[in-house]
Amino acid sequence: MQTTTHETSPDPRSPVRPHRAWLVALVAGLVITGAAAFATMPGLLTDPLQTEYHWSRAGIGLAASVNMVVYGLVAPFAAAWMDRFGLRRVALVALLLVAVGAALTTLMSQAWQFTLYWGLLVGAGAGSLSMTFAATVAQRWFVERRGLVVGALTGASAFGQMVFLPALAWVVDHHSWRPAVVTLALTAVVLAVLAASVLRDHPADVGLRPYGAAGPVARPAPERGAVARTLRVLSTSVRDRRFWLLAATFAVCGATTNGLLWTHFVPAAQDQGMAVTVAAALVSAVGVFSLVGTVASGWLSDRIDPRWLLSAYYSGRAVLLAVLPLVLGPEAGPAMVAFVVLFGLLDVATVPPTILLARRMFGADGAVVFGWVNAVHQVGAGAMAVTGGLVRDVGGGYGPVWLLAATLCVLAASASLRLGRSNR
Repeated sequence: MQTTTHETSPDPRSPVRPHRAWLVALVAGLVITGAAAFATMPGLLTDPLQTEYHWSRAGIGLAASVNMVVYGLVAPFAAAWMDRFGLRRVALVALLLVAVGAALTTLMSQAWQFTLYWGLLVGAGAGSLSMTFAATVAQRWFVERRGLVVGALTGASAFGQMVFLPALAWVVDHHSWRPAVVTLALTAVVLAVLAASVLRDHPADVGLRPYGAAGPVARPAPERGAVARTLRVLSTSVRDRRFWLLAATFAVCGATTNGLLWTHFVPAAQDQGMAVTVAAALVSAVGVFSLVGTVASGWLSDRIDPRWLLSAYYSGRAVLLAVLPLVLGPEAGPAMVAFVVLFGLLDVATVPPTILLARRMFGADGAVVFGWVNAVHQVGAGAMAVTGGLVRDVGGGYGPVWLLAATLCVLAASASLRLGRSNR
């Protein structure tokens, strides 16, 4: 029988000894950061794969689309698996899938293999370490500062772009794409070792209470039938109008970030004569400001109605995407820099209010519900990834795609206000 020492655990807010929750959150953030680097890699691979294999952009975009859809569909099941098997085990299996998928990608010779290795394996692994992972860590280890932690952990996804993308772009530009993919695979292995050493499933496992908890909190019993529970939550939530409104707005979020900016900005900038390293640096800068914007959004989500925050974020994003064709050119001028800063502040800022709304509206099932909402987010991302490639192949440019994305953001801003006041 496992014993704990709740009664003798130190004050979780002790100024002398920081609560272990912050160390767990830090390592979780590093894991999310590493997994996020894989999301932006297809944008760097488009031109090299087209040159080496003569694949169409639509075909390459299909692999990116499958990656995004699998990423999203795995997330709700991953949330339930974490309840059944624990955070640490799920993280280790996910990182192993990512490493294997990336390594196999370097050996491929057919387009279907790219879809299998990068689309399915990397997508499943990275999806298990997505925002539902962040939500579960915050929910188990924090009572106070939960919104802030959710913001920081989801911001770690954008931070992953900032850390890896410029270096990966340089490697692709100077040494081909394979060394860059191998670098990511090795990073996943290192993160797996770190996660095994530090991550724990619940504060009770180390005799602590969650940060900010007034008293001891027992570890919940493992949830049996993870798949059945996940499907049961879906069956219940789809009958709620608020679920579809929340999912629709988040689908627009995915379409305009993962599906469009992260996948097509680099090739679109190259079409305008911009160097790949400069374009990658701009996307990286979006990641810098995404981290700032998401942490700020988490702080605001604890204080302001999340519906109003979402509406403001989507409205701002609509304006920026509408003007992007006017500022995108061969040089990164002041207008382009301003776009990067502002879009970065809004890029992942939608996540904390969306997570908190799911939690407040659906209670204990909020993490799983958000997993399904996130699945719709990735469906939107995948659809836009393919659409962008098709428009570029047929029309020779990305202009119409930016305007389509702006229109979708206007609709999302309106839908956010129709979610109705959530019940705590």
